[in-house]
Amino acid sequence: MTEDAPREEGATVDLSPIEIDLPEDPDQAVEFLTEELTQARQSAESYLDDLRRVAADFENFRKRATRDRDEIVERASSRLVASLLPVLDSFDAALASDQDRGPERVVAGMRNIYQQLVSVLRAEGLEPIEAVGQPFDPERHEAVAGGGDGHLVVTSEARRGYTLKGRVLRPALVEVAAEDVSGDDT
Repeated sequence: MTEDAPREEGATVDLSPIEIDLPEDPDQAVEFLTEELTQARQSAESYLDDLRRVAADFENFRKRATRDRDEIVERASSRLVASLLPVLDSFDAALASDQDRGPERVVAGMRNIYQQLVSVLRAEGLEPIEAVGQPFDPERHEAVAGGGDGHLVVTSEARRGYTLKGRVLRPALVEVAAEDVSGDDT
């Protein structure tokens, strides 16, 4: 019998796949099925409500995490900027000071301000990458000139590279040359 064909009076339906035992009386069977359908719909609504609640909780969590992350970044930025304010004050003082000072005093003042800035940045985890005389490391150095076959060594630095808390922030721009590893001095 196909699904589209009308059922004969008294024909039975195999309900074993859905594990339902229907009463023999058709009215009781309809009442039983109606009750089962009502319970199934209530369960489905309950599951749907739970799903909506979990989705809303997740959305709230996502928004809260985004807000917290933004706040952490803002606090970190504020802390860094606040620690750089004394360096800015030193520049302001140097620019406002008597312009008749000798070049040696200006250079000394610039060195002091530079050391102050380096100190603040080191406290934040910034470290310069050693380059000249070091073996070429493509993770830490970017070769802009030189080359050769064999073991490459950094011969000069065009721009200093830095790590921040152990991770390369900016590789050093370097010139490289092949190192003579033969041991001959001739």
